[in-house]
Amino acid sequence: MDMHTVVVGTSGTTPEDVIAVARHNAKVELSAEALAALARAREIVDALAAKPEPVYGVSTGFGALASRHISPELRAQLQRNIVRSHAAGMGPRVEREVVRALMFLRLKTVASGHTGVRPSVAQTMADVLNAGITPVVHEYGSLGCSGDLAPLSHCALTLMGEGDAEGPDGVVKPAGELLAAAGITPVELREKEGLALLNGTDGMLGMLCMAIADLKKLYTSADITAALTLEALLGTEKVLAPELHAIRPHPGQGASAANMLAVLKDSGLTGHFQEEEAPRVQDAYSVRCAPQVNGAGRDTIAYALTVAERELASAVDNPVVLPDGRVESNGNFHGAPVAYVLDFLAIVAADLASIAERRTDRLLDKNRSHGLPPFLADDAGVDSGLMIAQYTQAALVSEMKRLAVPASADSIPSSAMQEDHVSMGWSAARKLRTAVDNLTRVIAVELYAATRGIELRKGLTPAPASQAVIAAARAAGVQGPGPDRFLAPDLAAADAFVREGKLVAAVEPVTGPLA
Repeated sequence: MDMHTVVVGTSGTTPEDVIAVARHNAKVELSAEALAALARAREIVDALAAKPEPVYGVSTGFGALASRHISPELRAQLQRNIVRSHAAGMGPRVEREVVRALMFLRLKTVASGHTGVRPSVAQTMADVLNAGITPVVHEYGSLGCSGDLAPLSHCALTLMGEGDAEGPDGVVKPAGELLAAAGITPVELREKEGLALLNGTDGMLGMLCMAIADLKKLYTSADITAALTLEALLGTEKVLAPELHAIRPHPGQGASAANMLAVLKDSGLTGHFQEEEAPRVQDAYSVRCAPQVNGAGRDTIAYALTVAERELASAVDNPVVLPDGRVESNGNFHGAPVAYVLDFLAIVAADLASIAERRTDRLLDKNRSHGLPPFLADDAGVDSGLMIAQYTQAALVSEMKRLAVPASADSIPSSAMQEDHVSMGWSAARKLRTAVDNLTRVIAVELYAATRGIELRKGLTPAPASQAVIAAARAAGVQGPGPDRFLAPDLAAADAFVREGKLVAAVEPVTGPLA
């Protein structure tokens, strides 16, 4: 077994495994323990299916139709029908990495031995992932309760050899053709299996895992850009002293302050704030309080990770097969725990973007930038400098504030009022992905402005870490001060520099590892 294989057992999985499969095409393999647990649970389902008493999901209809007992000769049709009828998504296709996370996490729950799915069905799920076949899943269709129903149904449809999917070459074809080309036999669903493939928080959970990983990198990047802005504004690093943060011991705050202090070590620009005609007693909040704001976001990410890890250790299905042989209905499919933290992350991302934009604006305003030229322009008036870069940043921040409105505070009843309260967790996850994307661009604009501001401080020597950032950014196509030019390519280069982790990579050889 190589390092690119993720083993799926009975005890859940990790965020790192989710990202390895979703983003890096890691292979998946069912453990012997999982295969044995699947077989034991299936024996229980088969025994219940043979009894005359109705059991939800095994010998009944679903949702508001659960009162109908389904005779044995109709049960295979029942399972096919739930997949076909629930594959009702609409709108644009969902990204490949999200669909792979969705499939992997449903396999994780199936492998727990609490769903009653046959081992052969679980193996087919693994085979489809390993073949690089990605079902076509649409943007709309999940209310985040009773699972991410429509998205998971489109995935189950592919297992049946129906609907459309994307092949390993990126071309969308009928799923049956792709399975045949990969040597995979479509599944013929039996009692409970259709329901078990649809009933989980897998889509919203997969997007949460990826958002946490992305935000961790972005918060480190934001600590760096905040330090660069402080330096460009000739601010004081004294507010970053560890003893000041020890007396308000939020872990994230201390980590952010330490990161900023490491970036600013040996700077020749800091500490000049009292040498002006009107000396500053202290820096503005957007500079001075950066560790407090960045740190609070870090602590929120830590809480979200705790929720994600609990969910990754869960078996989310209804009904569930218990070790004592009971098959019991439950409400564990409700997405509230995941939905809440997805919304919480959208809020902190919006606020991080907001404070970064305020620092950028301060760099561009000659009345507040402490000697920098208006808009960091070469010849202000003839040149507009970064005036409209800040407009773009402000537009991104404004959208992020709208995206911070919680989806989980909304609920629309469904299924003839049987499912009368839902989490909207899928919607929370989708808007968080947009927020994370926007945050990357916002940080890139601050990076662009701050590095230009530092370079315009002639006669003063920046911190070694700042010099390393500027050199790496310029090598990556993020140009420095000068007359006006076509700005969009510069901003795109700055975006790529942050998005690809090059900002952190430029700093850490000087500072050592940052939190």
